[in-house]
Amino acid sequence: MSLQIYNTLHREKEEFIPLVPGNAGMYVCGMTVYSDAHIGHAKSYVSFDVIRRYLMFLGYHVTYVQNVTDVGHMTDNDEDDGEDKLLKESARTKIHPMQIAETFTRRTSEDLAAMNVLPPDIMPRATGHIIEQIEIVKDLIAKGFAYEVNGSVYFDVTKDKEYGKLSGRKTEDQEGQGRVESRSEKRHPNDFALWKKAEKGHILRWPSPWGDGFPGWHIECSAMSMKYLGETFDIHCGGIENQFPHHECEIAQSECSTGKTFARYWIHNNMVTVDGQKMGKSLGNSSYLRDLFKEFDPMTLRYYLLQSHYRGTTEYKKDAIEAARTGYQKLLSSYKKLSEAAGKIGARSLHEQELAHPLVKQFIEAMDDDFNTPKAIAILYDLAKETNSALDKPNKAKLEELYQIWNALAGQVLGILPTSDSRLQASDDREKKVLAALIEKKIQQRLEARAKKDFAMSDLIRDDLAQSGILLEDSKDGTKWSLK
Repeated sequence: MSLQIYNTLHREKEEFIPLVPGNAGMYVCGMTVYSDAHIGHAKSYVSFDVIRRYLMFLGYHVTYVQNVTDVGHMTDNDEDDGEDKLLKESARTKIHPMQIAETFTRRTSEDLAAMNVLPPDIMPRATGHIIEQIEIVKDLIAKGFAYEVNGSVYFDVTKDKEYGKLSGRKTEDQEGQGRVESRSEKRHPNDFALWKKAEKGHILRWPSPWGDGFPGWHIECSAMSMKYLGETFDIHCGGIENQFPHHECEIAQSECSTGKTFARYWIHNNMVTVDGQKMGKSLGNSSYLRDLFKEFDPMTLRYYLLQSHYRGTTEYKKDAIEAARTGYQKLLSSYKKLSEAAGKIGARSLHEQELAHPLVKQFIEAMDDDFNTPKAIAILYDLAKETNSALDKPNKAKLEELYQIWNALAGQVLGILPTSDSRLQASDDREKKVLAALIEKKIQQRLEARAKKDFAMSDLIRDDLAQSGILLEDSKDGTKWSLK
């Protein structure tokens, strides 16, 4: 069976046939970096990481692009008259929005790396692609798909006859469901902002043909994905909650601008829920990765998330993670015993005879069926049983074969084996030196803030370190730190 992907665009599984044979372009909607990542975010990026890994396992050259949204993502259900999430956090903390973006981009990358999520090949930022976004907006105006009002530009959904094809929400079906408020500049309730006028005091602003302003959320992803993957590319990934309006708007503005198909396969992961309700920062029910790492190994959390299919919901429960930890340790125990018995064997691609192994064939069949990780993990337990039997009657060739199978299926594809990647596992001494240097630098920044009477910044640095498990103690002899 060839790889079958559930394409949200057509609501069915389809054979994956890349635009360019042997290559696969993937665009993944990244986080809006105004706070830390929670377990719901991790489900998205672990799921898409496995998809990327499996495509690589199949021999594709994958270009994986994941953006950083550091401007333009609005609050109030993403309505155009809401407040930019970075600016809202900036107003709350009295910290420049770009400093907030830098901080949480770094922290999110660290958290995902701890869960063995491979870094993107390209990680573009919305603020670094303002020129490209303005050019698309200019093009849409010239072609009659957008209009300018008082320094803002909106996409006219009534001009796009295919608007709604991803979500199934048609413009004409919503005519009677809402009306354009008298204060609104939009011609139609579903029209969306491509560019917004920056009012006085708005920090994030750039010059444009329509005056100083900032981009709408949707136009950012169109500009960044097409810049690095082309006007038509293979796979667009994102959370199901962003199917409408975000992804719908991406398709509309991109295809009306280029006249070409935008993304050919749309992959949407489902949510992590708490008591049946979506986990979300605004709902106050988030469990942040940095807090969970104090209780659970990051790789246990990765394993826990892969036990549910990416298109299914994952109900967050501590006892479920505890059960996952037990199961994960059983698998690791078999692998570690095998690793010791097999000796030091370099990991490599599976040979033809190893690919013909019944469990490898079953694993590939599971992954070919829309990346069925729960079934793939179940097959690993059968592999553990075979491994334990082989360890009772050691045969070097057999042990070496099983070792390569473990590394390929559990390591290369699912990414749940302990990694020896130096980026993720430096020596203890080096880690201690780097940690100490970073903490001392933070302490110095805090002292400088206090000297300037910037106590909000001072408190933020202290709280930020405390959240990471580092306690500060001030005394007449200076500031000392310790780990919780």
